[in-house]
Amino acid sequence: MDFFNKAGKMAIGSRLRMLTEKITEDAAHIYKLYEVDLQPKWFPVFYVLSQGEEKTITSIAREIGHSHPSVSKIISEMTKKGFVTEKKDRTDGRRNIVKLSRKGNEISDKIKDQYTDIESAIEQISEQANHDLWKAIEEWEFILEQKSLFARVKEQRKKRESGKVEIVDYKPEYQSAFRDLNEEWISTYFKMETADYKALDDPQGYILNKGGSILVALFDGEPAGVCALVKMNDPDYDFELAKMAVSPRVQGKSIGWLLGQAIIQKAGTLGAAKLYLESNTLLKPAINLYHKLGFEKVAGRATPYERCNIQMELVIA
Repeated sequence: MDFFNKAGKMAIGSRLRMLTEKITEDAAHIYKLYEVDLQPKWFPVFYVLSQGEEKTITSIAREIGHSHPSVSKIISEMTKKGFVTEKKDRTDGRRNIVKLSRKGNEISDKIKDQYTDIESAIEQISEQANHDLWKAIEEWEFILEQKSLFARVKEQRKKRESGKVEIVDYKPEYQSAFRDLNEEWISTYFKMETADYKALDDPQGYILNKGGSILVALFDGEPAGVCALVKMNDPDYDFELAKMAVSPRVQGKSIGWLLGQAIIQKAGTLGAAKLYLESNTLLKPAINLYHKLGFEKVAGRATPYERCNIQMELVIA
């Protein structure tokens, strides 16, 4: 077990598989010991049918948590051995009804002593163990049902990679990144418009000199995302959140979320009570991000952009 001590929790799948293989190997020997001609993999299907009811393959699969093809294959193997009989469902000819055959029922009676001895052996192991494996399995199954291991690993990866993100204030050296990142997404979905060129060609004059702000997200020290606050001459809004762009090469690392939070915080330090933004519902990930940040849809206003079909606001104060 030195490998598992070194590999640790990363090898949980391998360790569980090894334990399963060991128990399955013992199970095969136990069936032979009691002269019961069953394969260990058949047991869940056999046990369900041994309760006496006729069942469809679909209902068996649902009850034991196996796939329909898996149960269908087991039924086929058990039928060849003479343990199971199949017939068409009278109410639905597309479904087969299965039940234990006479031979299968004989095994069901014969296997009772085996059940008793296995129960006793498992109890003996439980008494020698410091932890209740059965309860632990139930607990893990429940927890993984709420959120899979895969989903949890994805979350941890995003959390780790987001630690490489640094949000900094705009500097002239970031002008090309500010333009390139925005032009990339705009040209992918729409077309560059006059208002785009004004902001992207001269961010200093169009945004910063008028009281606005630009933040840049660095990933491993390289510009990977940008977002701006454009000062508005509007009685309802102080700033427009605009020109948010994240490089598709680093998406999925929470850069948009971190930029959004930072720009909202920046607006607060500038005395903003409300933020305004314009977007397009075609950009579903962006719209979802804005909702997550707290923005809500508002009635349409005059806009310089042809692509705009949704407008949103965020109350900061």
